[in-house]
Amino acid sequence: MAGSALGVLGLGLLLAVPPLLPAYFLQVLISILFFAYLGSSWNILGGYAGQFSFGHAAFFGIGAYTSTLLLLHWGVSPWLGMLAGGCLATAFGLLAGYLSFRYGLRGPYFALVTLAFAEMLRVIAVNWKAVGSSLGLVIPSRGSAPHLFLFAGKLAYYYVILLMALLALWVTRRVERSRLGYALVAIRENEDAAEAAGVDTLGMKLRAMAISSFLTALGGTFYAQYFAYIDPSLTFGVSVSIEGLLRAIVGGAGTVLGPLLGSFVLTPISELTRAAIRGRAGVDIMVYGLILILVISFLPQGLMGLLRGARR
Repeated sequence: MAGSALGVLGLGLLLAVPPLLPAYFLQVLISILFFAYLGSSWNILGGYAGQFSFGHAAFFGIGAYTSTLLLLHWGVSPWLGMLAGGCLATAFGLLAGYLSFRYGLRGPYFALVTLAFAEMLRVIAVNWKAVGSSLGLVIPSRGSAPHLFLFAGKLAYYYVILLMALLALWVTRRVERSRLGYALVAIRENEDAAEAAGVDTLGMKLRAMAISSFLTALGGTFYAQYFAYIDPSLTFGVSVSIEGLLRAIVGGAGTVLGPLLGSFVLTPISELTRAAIRGRAGVDIMVYGLILILVISFLPQGLMGLLRGARR
């Protein structure tokens, strides 16, 4: 009961407070929810299935480029383009996942292969003039055009990413309580034992890959529309993958609320250190990295593990 009441209170604050916030704090809140969304998308594959992907930028970039190219060349609304990007990212994820899982790649080997797939797409995008090459793509300003996923102010984008974050949490909850979720946890704990017990490990991991890649691609479309600009380094770069998985790991991988909690902690810290140590290149990243090392070293189960221990 107490947890439900806190959830309702938190949702009420997220709905009511943003219109009262200054522009900078609203932007920070959008970043928090955006990275929480990416963390939740990664969490289904990396947290529940235990398949640590370092290449989710591949799906993110596919989503961003697909919706943007459809909008610029054929006038297709990004609301539809994001679904097309999600389907393409899912197809690519299934292909990459099959090639990896079918031949038994696990742990660091799987992480490196996914990183290689993302880097391959980045190199292709850099050298392909049809997608803007290294110059990237700019979405022209058309004022407020909600049917084209374009809004005059940041508040509308906030409510869009809030809805997307809630969707990701709902999907994660459904997966966690389903047969798929139990199978993924069994695979994460001991894949050989799960397979010996009759679990279709290849099929279950591919399902997790499909869900995770589809959701991540939707995040790519939001990024493209929010910033109105994409390029290969921004969308296919390793930083996208790292930012998402760190939120899940620090908050608590394999938990529903872990990525959200991790993002509420890490994103403001990143913003504050970057502002406080402005002018000293790289120092803010060092401080950010030190905080991450301390959290991961002393809280192996993330912040959710700490909260559960305090509750017990």
